[in-house]
Amino acid sequence: MLHNFGEVVTKAKKFGQVVISVAAAQDKEVLEAVKAAMDVGLATAILVGDAEIIRPLLAEVGLPADIQIVHESDVKQAALTATSLVRNGEAQVLMKGLVNSGDFLKAVLNVEVGLRTGRTLSHFAVFEDPNGTKLLYHSDGGMNIAPNLEAKKDILTNSMMALDNLGINMPKVAILAANEVVNPKMQATMDAKALVDMHIAGDLFPESIIEGPIAIDVALNPEAAKHKGLTSKIAGDVDLFIFPTIEAGNLVAKALIYYAKFKNSGVILGATNPIVMVSRADSSESKLNSIALACLLAGGARKNKEI
Repeated sequence: MLHNFGEVVTKAKKFGQVVISVAAAQDKEVLEAVKAAMDVGLATAILVGDAEIIRPLLAEVGLPADIQIVHESDVKQAALTATSLVRNGEAQVLMKGLVNSGDFLKAVLNVEVGLRTGRTLSHFAVFEDPNGTKLLYHSDGGMNIAPNLEAKKDILTNSMMALDNLGINMPKVAILAANEVVNPKMQATMDAKALVDMHIAGDLFPESIIEGPIAIDVALNPEAAKHKGLTSKIAGDVDLFIFPTIEAGNLVAKALIYYAKFKNSGVILGATNPIVMVSRADSSESKLNSIALACLLAGGARKNKEI
């Protein structure tokens, strides 16, 4: 069980350095994040982008002058080239630089050079409580706007595969909705019940405990479950929270970060390899945490393939 991002970094380093392929790397903030990852021994990088812009930035951020650069002045082509480096095994993590998110994701899903698995791409966020004693896993508050049942199944699948690669056994999962009553007028409750039914039937992650629909107060507090007269095996001890819509996940995430001062990270799942898409609004610490998470996921996936 991982308790904080320090442990994420330590565990990721045990798998050895990961190579990050950066698409359109002519972005100072992204290069600073890469340097932070290199400084703690997490990764090396291949910088794909406009070499004439990248080289002066290396000195500014303190990256070594001999770091590998693949020159590509066109940002869309840079995204394709960076993605192909991951596909052919030269890198294990893909990272977005100074390229439009839509163009970046088109490269990820490109039939010829992309990283398709057939599953829906989804955002996977991890939060560390202020005491540094527990990590919480959330999906999807950053990519899928209003996922249908099939997309939610993919979101759950992506997240559970990630937890496995993180070494988390028998995870406790809450499929969130506004309440615990299945109501045809509330699609989130219907979808939650369908996912739980799949789990009970053995079709979906038998080595876990999945409950839903479940309101977030019950998921977080066993006293709320008791007050509502509910029996729950996960109340107060949830590992993975599956949100019904992007608004729900996004609002909770930002409340944790800005009100409750939780540390955070996030990666894109559903591709063959972890994908890092940091925001300019993210702190430098958050960016490093996201890279560390991606490196650990890549290392864990590699280990699982070897077993």
